[in-house]
Amino acid sequence: MGAAAIRSATGFPGLQLVGLITSTPAKVGRDAATFARLDAPTGVLASDDVDAVLRDCNAVAYLASGDIRPDDAVADIERCLRAGAHVVTPSLYSLYDPRSAPPDWVNRLTDAAEAGRSTLLVSGVDPGWANDALAVLAAGLCTRIRTIRCQEIFDYSTYDQPHAVRVSCGFGGAMDEIPMMLLPSVPTMVWGGNVRLIGRGLGLEIDEITEEVERRPLENACDNAMGHFAAGTQGAFFLKVIGWVDGRQRVVVEHITRIDPACAPDWPQPEEGAGDHRVIIDGDPQLTIITRADVPGGTRADGGNTTAANRLLGAIGWLAEQKPGIYDGLDVPLRPPLTPELEATRWV
Repeated sequence: MGAAAIRSATGFPGLQLVGLITSTPAKVGRDAATFARLDAPTGVLASDDVDAVLRDCNAVAYLASGDIRPDDAVADIERCLRAGAHVVTPSLYSLYDPRSAPPDWVNRLTDAAEAGRSTLLVSGVDPGWANDALAVLAAGLCTRIRTIRCQEIFDYSTYDQPHAVRVSCGFGGAMDEIPMMLLPSVPTMVWGGNVRLIGRGLGLEIDEITEEVERRPLENACDNAMGHFAAGTQGAFFLKVIGWVDGRQRVVVEHITRIDPACAPDWPQPEEGAGDHRVIIDGDPQLTIITRADVPGGTRADGGNTTAANRLLGAIGWLAEQKPGIYDGLDVPLRPPLTPELEATRWV
């Protein structure tokens, strides 16, 4: 996500990349271009001097992971807000829906935003807009709705992130060991905010969230950029986070994820390539919206990450005009307005 945001920030209308923070000593002093496969240097060098970088900017795209360090991520974001920087980030799952987030986090970050006269948007990385704003917009095309379903269908052999793939998701792991992402309550922690946010956007108060997880082993071993995955180890999972209202399923987030396209062939498959994201409305009409994103020289995962980064970066100008505080994916327009002069720079 950091690489995607660097690549986007160097060309996003109305934004200028002025700093890059790293916590890795070996990366200090390297040009931002080296992390994002840019053809030309940016002149912006990675730094571990947080205060110096914050003095030179008025907004921060915080792309460090919060998966296993949420308290540290909250502290980092709080520091940025108090310094007067507007912050956009995908790193705190619980804040996708601020109304159901831990009160301590909300209070701390709200106080920091008010102290720094700054704003905060937390939106997703998978890819965020498809699990909130797009679903709510799509519902406006229907007269009656029974269920809204947001799906990610993806071949993770194209997602070269070994720790996330092997440890968090459990691909290549023993079937009698449940990986971190699929432990009870973790899916709700990650996607429950999206479920509640979609419900709220459509006038529903979700009264219960449940989880369903099915896992399948690899029938045959496979090899990819992340190494060898043995037969009999986890090869696919089908995850559902279900929002209920008065005993009926209303909002569902699903992930159908494989390490080999041949695994679990009876589960939903992408229409083409490595994967896609879908909003499926069971209603009148029956509506399905399928989205895919590709970037030159990258994978479809890189393309999805780029759209997530652009959703965050595109919100900065809008946030800068708002009162201090925390905003969510339904507050911020999916396409915040730009001046005609800035809009024109998007065309190449």
